[in-house]
Amino acid sequence: TLETAVVTEIPETPTVVATGPLTDGALAADIEKRCGTRLSFFDAAAPIVSFESLDKEKVFFAARYGRGDADYINCPMNKEEYENFYQALITAERAPLHDCDKDAFRVYEGCMPIEVLASRGMDTMRFGPMKPVGLTDPRTGHRPWAVVQLRRENQEGTMYNLVGFQTNLKFPEQKRVFSMIPGLEHAEFHRYGVMHRNSFLDSPRLLDADYHFRGQDGLYFAGQMTGVEGYMESAASGILAGKNLARRLQGKAPLILPRETMMGALAAYISSAPTENFQPMGANMGILPDLPERIRGKQEKYQAYADRGMAALEQYLRDAEQ
Repeated sequence: TLETAVVTEIPETPTVVATGPLTDGALAADIEKRCGTRLSFFDAAAPIVSFESLDKEKVFFAARYGRGDADYINCPMNKEEYENFYQALITAERAPLHDCDKDAFRVYEGCMPIEVLASRGMDTMRFGPMKPVGLTDPRTGHRPWAVVQLRRENQEGTMYNLVGFQTNLKFPEQKRVFSMIPGLEHAEFHRYGVMHRNSFLDSPRLLDADYHFRGQDGLYFAGQMTGVEGYMESAASGILAGKNLARRLQGKAPLILPRETMMGALAAYISSAPTENFQPMGANMGILPDLPERIRGKQEKYQAYADRGMAALEQYLRDAEQ
């Protein structure tokens, strides 16, 4: 039965909430109350590159002043490299903004696009996300003129985020300009940076891998608000959440797909991401477990991922019905 009405609070009956990233008003307040925290808002995300594609001869692991673990990968620049990068960045073509998104640039100062920050002056980035203080380039023994830092995005260390490089550049421009960063000349981008307004749950703290909300029996969340990014990903999460609610009512075990499948890997990511600053993730090969063998060709490697995922899914579904 289809009922069309305004929903202002989550019912106590078994429910799947799939209200999207623009959930607002009384319903958003109810969700926030149940979550014990406000919804996380963001208007920007930085690009993510694969660790395998980095030039290891040019980058180095280090923490500033040697404090703590060397969790960051550092891409050092000399003065000439920095100035060339700066000129390319401030003249790169940006993606057009919708009218409703334009205010985000004024409101969210902390998520300012890197190209907007750069336009404020030649050295602005060197005193911001590209500050080189506390770092020494092992190749030269000196502090670099500027540094781009990469932060591990997943537990396996196969994906790295460009720290502070949230951007509104067009995707081809991101590839062209960010490939000027030493060590990223041949970088494989798992996700390009995006600039838009959005909201999502702190899912690693709140959701299980079957999209069940840990704070209320029979309550599931699905779609982009869970931290999966993209149309196919959101639809698939809704299918899984719906099936898992039905299975719960039937007394069956939940469907938690294998990590070798894309939706299994995404479900694992949104329910157990190790990063403190949790951000949405779309389908990409970087979140899948590594293949047992090294395959050089990109097309052949991706086909191997797909074949392994299909085999794992078929076996899992056979076992789940027994």
